[in-house]
Amino acid sequence: MALVSVMLDAEPREIGFSKLIMAGYTGRNQVETQAHIDELKAHGIPAPERVPTFYACAPMLLTTAEEMFVLGQDSSGEAEFVLLPSDGELLVGVGSDHTDRALEATDIPRAKQVCAKVMSKEVWRLADIVDHWDALQLRAWVGDDGAETLYQEGPLARLLPPDAIMAAVQANATQPIADAIVFSGTLPVIGGQFLPAPFFQVELADPIRGRSLRCAYRVQVMDYLR
Repeated sequence: MALVSVMLDAEPREIGFSKLIMAGYTGRNQVETQAHIDELKAHGIPAPERVPTFYACAPMLLTTAEEMFVLGQDSSGEAEFVLLPSDGELLVGVGSDHTDRALEATDIPRAKQVCAKVMSKEVWRLADIVDHWDALQLRAWVGDDGAETLYQEGPLARLLPPDAIMAAVQANATQPIADAIVFSGTLPVIGGQFLPAPFFQVELADPIRGRSLRCAYRVQVMDYLR
């Protein structure tokens, strides 16, 4: 059993989990989902066998750290909401499915394993936002020294809602997934071009309640050996 420490309503909470799952191709609009598939194909990443699709990741990859270490220059983040089961309720965070793009072109499941999966230190109760879920806004920025370039942006209305994602996970599972943490899948990149960068920031904004979840991290390339 792995543990992640978060803040809920300004109180610390430890969440135990045994599975970490990355969802993909979870757009509600099939035309937009196909556009995202085409965007990835343009980068040499093969089309999925099914939509949505899911990838198992080692639980130890989940972190709330503000720094990660990667191999090579070809990795980049993805803005996603994160679903965390805890004490009989579902919590929501925001995170990044950081992925090695060079390896993704030949082996997507393994590409998911070589980078940490970063999420926010703060989470919300799904029950507190479910009535205005589609209005929430997901954004990401990249840069050298901070959040300099808007990279992804859109309302959660463009992605499958939590109940649909969890139902799809269950339909594809061969074991119980009650304690699985699930990343939602992402929005298309603005301009359609991956931008590996030293800094990545994600925000999930709630315009109704006037609050946001954020995670931000620096990417350190391990290039200190010949």
